Amino acid sequence: MKWIKEFPPSWFASVMGTGALAITSKMLSQDYPLLLKVAKMLAYLNTFLFIVLLIPWILRWLLYREDALRDLYHPVVSHFYGTIAIAMLILSANWKLILGLNEPAYVLWLIGVAMTIGFSLLIPYVMFTQGEIDTKTLGPAWFIPPVGLIVIPMTCFYKVDPALLYFSWGSGFFLYLALFSMVMLRFIRHEPMPCGLAPSIWINLGPIGAGASSYLAIVKGELSFLVVFLWGFGIWWFLMAVMLTLYYIRKISLPYSLAWWAFIFPLGAYTSATLKVASLLNSSTIKGFGVFLYAMLFVLWLLTGGRTVIHVVRR
Repeated sequence: MKWIKEFPPSWFASVMGTGALAITSKMLSQDYPLLLKVAKMLAYLNTFLFIVLLIPWILRWLLYREDALRDLYHPVVSHFYGTIAIAMLILSANWKLILGLNEPAYVLWLIGVAMTIGFSLLIPYVMFTQGEIDTKTLGPAWFIPPVGLIVIPMTCFYKVDPALLYFSWGSGFFLYLALFSMVMLRFIRHEPMPCGLAPSIWINLGPIGAGASSYLAIVKGELSFLVVFLWGFGIWWFLMAVMLTLYYIRKISLPYSLAWWAFIFPLGAYTSATLKVASLLNSSTIKGFGVFLYAMLFVLWLLTGGRTVIHVVRR
């Protein structure tokens, strides 16, 4: 049972990434009909993946609670606990948009919302009440709890009190901005992050992409145009993430780890936002950029998924 005892909470990033790829595939299926079948296959795969991962996640809390709690107090690993809640939100969108499972999707979304809000309060509370935390442990993984809050409006296809959406986007996005300044300071003052955490650099595209999509889901009319500035910042970070990833490949190392799934969901969220901005502005140039991002997303998903399967089989 060692694999249950050591089961990392970051596994659910794979559900987030696969779900994001399924959603973007559905969005592009209007231009490329074959992608509708791809989206359905990914949604079914994601459902299976979520169930498979949920079993050891629950068993770990039942059988090895001390280990689970120790991770909850870890300055890096703890933030990945929020991935299970975000995975529920993304999977609910897969069920609703792609598979047409309306009622199950709504129930899963409600559970995901409750857990997302819970983790967004619990994890910062744990960090606030601990002793001194080394600033070297700061990194983009700290964005995960705020990202969950930002994702709530993006995955809301139901009649709910608008106050929930304003609360989740506002608190999530401004928490992200506060943490972003701290993470930037860490990048400037300290050496590059360990190579095992290098892919987390891409996590910054998550709150940018999800923030843009959620903003468009909440705000209508002329104010929708403001989202273009947030999306524009994403271009800068996308280029920076590419440059830093190449730096690790050339100068340090980029060995496979579960952190590779940090490539997928953030890029998927930004790809989705790019396609929405292209539609908002009726821009063929931005649409072409979105298609390029989708192709890159698909290749990275295949590469990361393939390496994950190989390592699971071997170990």
